[in-house]
Amino acid sequence: MLAICLAMLETEQDQRRFTRLFEAHEKKIYAVVLRILGDPTQAEDAAQQTWLKLVQNWDRVSALPWEETEGYTVTVAKNCAMDILRTERRTVAFPEDWDPPAPEDHQDEYDYLVSLIRALPESYRRILELKCVEEESNQEIARRMDLKESAVSMRVLRGRKMLREQLEKEGYFHDAV
Repeated sequence: MLAICLAMLETEQDQRRFTRLFEAHEKKIYAVVLRILGDPTQAEDAAQQTWLKLVQNWDRVSALPWEETEGYTVTVAKNCAMDILRTERRTVAFPEDWDPPAPEDHQDEYDYLVSLIRALPESYRRILELKCVEEESNQEIARRMDLKESAVSMRVLRGRKMLREQLEKEGYFHDAV
């Protein structure tokens, strides 16, 4: 895989930096996609897609400070794994044993909210996971999902409305949703 990616880069400096990136994050990328997909064969595919996407967007990747490359590569890997799940028409965003970060008090309410988010239609679910669970900005979500920021804002608004309606239907309501 490394040889194919290196052949796609023009300069020796880019090839050296990509090799460094590959060697530094290869195992982490595989571990991330394996955890999401649960299947070694699919994880290999997702890892390869990750490296190809990174080399295809090399101008953006190479412009990042080195300390930011790990987070960026992990994000690309997660998105590649999610694309594979979507292709198979699965709707599970994270493995069932994934334990999202949450405040210690009100854990039951937080878990319930996460379960409501996971039950939303795919186009709203993924955006609200990024917004409410991973606490990303609309701009970060738009960049990650290759959408316009206005589309992300609208989906956040509509997704929150769906959550609010579900909570009201079950006798709950919370202004922060």
